[in-house]
Amino acid sequence: MYTKQNQKISFFFRYFIFYSWIFFFIGIFSLCFIFYAAYKGYLGVLPSTKDIENPIMAVGSEVYDYNGILLGKFCSENRIIISYKQLPKHLVNALIAKEDIRFKFHSGIDAKSLFRAILTFGKKGGGSTITQQLAKLLFTGPSAKNKLHRIHQKLLEWVMAIELEKRYTKEEIITMYYNKFDFLYNAKGIEQASNTYFNKKAYELNLGECATLVGMLENPSLFNPKLNPNRSKKQRNRVLYKMKKYHFLNQEKYNKELTKPIKMHFRIQKHNFELLTYYGDFLKKEIKKALTDYEMKTGLQLDVYSSGLKIYTSIDAKMQNYAEQSVKQHLKKLQIIFDHSQKTNTNAPFLNINQKKTNRIILSAIKRTNFYQILKKQGLNEKNIIKQLKLPHKIKLFTWNGPKQVFMSPWNFIRYQKKIIQAGLLSIEPQTGYIKAWVGGIDFNYFQYDHVAKTQRQVGSIFKPILYASAIKELHYNPCTQISNDKFHFGKWTPKNSNGKYGGSITLKDGLAYSINTISARIMEKLSPKPVINLAKQMGIKSTILENPSIALGSSDLTLYEMTGAFNTFTNYGIYVKPSILIKIEDRYGKIITTEHINFISRNQVLSEEESYIMLKLMQGVIQYGTAKRLYKYYNLSGIDIAGKTGTTNNNSDGWFIGMVPNLTTGVWVGWEDRDSHFNNIILGQGAHMALPIWAYYMNRLYQDSNMIYNENISFHKPENYYDYWYQCYENTLEHHQSNNPNENDKSNNPNENDKSNNPNENNLPNHLNEHDKSNPNNKGRETMNKILQNIIKSI
Repeated sequence: MYTKQNQKISFFFRYFIFYSWIFFFIGIFSLCFIFYAAYKGYLGVLPSTKDIENPIMAVGSEVYDYNGILLGKFCSENRIIISYKQLPKHLVNALIAKEDIRFKFHSGIDAKSLFRAILTFGKKGGGSTITQQLAKLLFTGPSAKNKLHRIHQKLLEWVMAIELEKRYTKEEIITMYYNKFDFLYNAKGIEQASNTYFNKKAYELNLGECATLVGMLENPSLFNPKLNPNRSKKQRNRVLYKMKKYHFLNQEKYNKELTKPIKMHFRIQKHNFELLTYYGDFLKKEIKKALTDYEMKTGLQLDVYSSGLKIYTSIDAKMQNYAEQSVKQHLKKLQIIFDHSQKTNTNAPFLNINQKKTNRIILSAIKRTNFYQILKKQGLNEKNIIKQLKLPHKIKLFTWNGPKQVFMSPWNFIRYQKKIIQAGLLSIEPQTGYIKAWVGGIDFNYFQYDHVAKTQRQVGSIFKPILYASAIKELHYNPCTQISNDKFHFGKWTPKNSNGKYGGSITLKDGLAYSINTISARIMEKLSPKPVINLAKQMGIKSTILENPSIALGSSDLTLYEMTGAFNTFTNYGIYVKPSILIKIEDRYGKIITTEHINFISRNQVLSEEESYIMLKLMQGVIQYGTAKRLYKYYNLSGIDIAGKTGTTNNNSDGWFIGMVPNLTTGVWVGWEDRDSHFNNIILGQGAHMALPIWAYYMNRLYQDSNMIYNENISFHKPENYYDYWYQCYENTLEHHQSNNPNENDKSNNPNENDKSNNPNENNLPNHLNEHDKSNPNNKGRETMNKILQNIIKSI
């Protein structure tokens, strides 16, 4: 019989049980409701089905040369995707043992682990499955510090884990997890982690190495073998214990592994995968355009940094190497000459400027540095910033014999940088416009500015072939057209010849060969600037060219990319082909995204085949006996069909040479960062001394390599109508037979009235003119005329 007290206890017990069940069902209902709300996206935006089926796994795009050699990558993350088959068995077992022993049996959420985590408040693990961890890596990101926010993240991770389990196999989930995880030191994914910490592929990892990397998954910084070797070893041993506990290891193997040290072969991968090169920006622009066109056609968006593309370029790795070697070979010697010439210059490396302008140049350069920007953000005024900039710091200097650590103020560092000679080189295949080599500077680690496509510098005499081509096209001049060498006045403009000698007449060919100012000026007077500019634009020059007569002597500031592309029009017999570096792009599955074929590249017939061939013959005169004759004399290139032009600008600030062989056009520019750094005389500062040797060294390397396609048996071919032009040339030559002999030095034209260029020496005839018959051909007969004609043809 119950007492009243027992009845009271029984009532309260039933009351407690009743409400406990009520709260339990409310809790279950609430949990289901919250889960349903999360699933529907009411508690936060969920990834779309497309995102789940194609999770973001940023994979850099690989860049290959023309022969399939890997040049580097464009990537935001250093990641290499591998397949499940490439994961060693120990790596898979260690992951399951350490993180989720029931992984193969649950559907994304492990209820047992979850309740254990709730009951122990996370002290015995957080209850997250491998699938939930993958959802966190792919979608929710780092754990929130706020507890409510973290609960919200957990809910989303549960939903996403279930969605992932619906769409992927267990093997695919493990593979994605390993490919996505960040192991620090720029090692994204297991393949790069293996390379970074152990210098091997993932499939080569041994048991201890697998356990070490799995131990990092809990906290890659705390258990990092590089940062915390002792903690890393203890964590590795915990992973090994778990593997033994769940029968992935026997006792003997476990005991043996515990005593082994962690043997790292650590090396950061950064410089081994990034495409750190001068043509990188130019290539990215071409890629971006191709991907934009692809997106417009298909609606699919691809990214060069994360879509795992394979990009095939026209660059030839061997030619690129030869070009870089040639630049360094010459500039190393040229730097010694320049430094020696500056010994008595108290304002070195600047010439002919005062201290005020020098300070302005240095300060302008310093303002572009990070050091200046940091001081500016700290609130320092300019006076105090300059004071700080003149204090010495430990600085790593570029030298031609390798890097050097010195104590130097940033102010003096900028001055030092200004004395270093810079260069650009560009090689183009004529028929396709494919760029085979691109050297934008002397060392990308120290000087990132590209001197091929970005630097606009005065072109000097290198512009004259465009002027002469305009004369041939518009005025129907030919190589033997005679032009007066008398003093010339065009308004206030009075171009001068370097040796001050004038008089007589000069042929078009000799005028270009010896780069004579008065000849170019008179051609410009006949033409006017407009048709010359129009032709230059048709030949690919996009920079502004002012309608000024001085452009005849190269007053415009243009890029090496533009000038080399324009000269390539001559090599390609009048057809301008836009220089391009991109050949094709494939997606990560091997599907071709775009093919940059010759038919789709910008092509324009701007000169006839005959006009272009005449220009080639004119520029062969530059090589044979003109301003670039040292090319045959000193550089072992005799017997090779070469056309080209040298160029020198105001104050010898820029040296140019563009040379053409039948299957390659190569342009070279040499100068300094600032135009006020230069040689103090034209003998050292002319293009034939500054730029031409680089071209010669480069071509020698190509011609001596039997595996390359360059040899002396290839020559420029003659158009069908070639002889018609030379009969006209013969008639003009007999009518005007004035002898002149220009100075052999390349004293190319400065585009102001004080510019000095070559003037023919009247007492010495060019060899090919000495062969001409000075008498009237009408009294000699047809046989004599043909004989003279053949001599002219052979000589030109």
